[in-house]
Amino acid sequence: MPPHAAHAPSPFILRHPILTALALSLGTAVALGVARFSYALLLAPMRSDLGWPYLIAGGMNTGNALGYLLGALLTPRLMRRYQAHRVLIAGAFATALLSFLPALTTDTLLQLLLRIVTGVTSALIFVSGGLLVSRLAALHAQRAGLLLGLYYGGTGIGIVAASLLVPPVMEAAAARGAPHPWQWAWILLGTLALVASLIMTLPARLMPTSPAQAAGGGTWRARSLLFGLTGYLFFGLGYIGYMTFVIALLKEEGMAPARITLFFALLGAATFASSRIWARMLDSFRGGQSLAILNGLLCLATLLPAMTDAPVAVFASGLLFGGCFLSAVASTTAMVRHNLPPSDWPAGISAFTIIFAVGQIIGPSIVGWIADGAGGLQRGLTFSALMLLAGALVAWRQRPLGAGEGRTAGV
Repeated sequence: MPPHAAHAPSPFILRHPILTALALSLGTAVALGVARFSYALLLAPMRSDLGWPYLIAGGMNTGNALGYLLGALLTPRLMRRYQAHRVLIAGAFATALLSFLPALTTDTLLQLLLRIVTGVTSALIFVSGGLLVSRLAALHAQRAGLLLGLYYGGTGIGIVAASLLVPPVMEAAAARGAPHPWQWAWILLGTLALVASLIMTLPARLMPTSPAQAAGGGTWRARSLLFGLTGYLFFGLGYIGYMTFVIALLKEEGMAPARITLFFALLGAATFASSRIWARMLDSFRGGQSLAILNGLLCLATLLPAMTDAPVAVFASGLLFGGCFLSAVASTTAMVRHNLPPSDWPAGISAFTIIFAVGQIIGPSIVGWIADGAGGLQRGLTFSALMLLAGALVAWRQRPLGAGEGRTAGV
């Protein structure tokens, strides 16, 4: 079949949209849950073992986000040549294989290079998968918000699996006298990503294609969603500091390892549950209201561990943060679906992914630099909370587009 030949959805896609969205969600489990956010569990042991300051430790996620930006710029070009499901599958398997490689080196520069390349392949998953789930939502408009939420909430699957399996694997490695127990954790993460990629492959291949969407031949003007994009930039700046450093903060504050495992597992479970919590809101608001509300709640969640180490407040923070942060991502895909024609969906999703990556590049290094100073990680997370508050205020100004708005010939 030619790269952009259209084909109708399979009967499975039409009869089982929830199962299809869950299968596609394994892509986000790989791209974010395993390849990016599981690093929070490894930051402290790798920092201690390799002698990194917080600036370097945070810089690893800055490198990952830089790769993510490069991948977001590359993906639309790839989807003009290849069907979106092929880009998704290739990105998933590449990310899985790359997740094994940090176990093979203790060199800081090589670790950084691996984080960058993994970011590139993760973006291939995220952009192409976001387009596929948008098509799925178009086929099942009455469940659109839920399907989008399930896709992005799949990140929680990766977080829960990592939070439950990484600590015992590192304990087993230490018990066996491994010089670098965190290397065993990377082998585990690569295995999880490989299994998830295999499960995802068949449903992804059944997704419908359309020549216009595959080619990305729309005429969208980015400035028509300027406030939404800017609010999402602040989201990227703010949320990544929490997801990079919160586990390190809890360890600094003396929380027991079992409680930290429970904290991160609950955060992941809340991420997955958020697909149901916010589905109606994503269907109802066409402008930036959803992103604004979620940014505001994330600001509160980020402030809690910066202000107190009380267990009740810390666990409330994790549940609230997990219940909101990937729904903020879903809200931008919903915004694209609500306001742009299908031919512009690839360009719209890619633009939001690019601006998201820019925020994530800057955020971890700034928080790490602040944390190396007198204020420590608490002050770094306060900066993150302020960025999220700014994102809420800006996103609230994004109004829905009228018919024909946001499009111009030749742009």
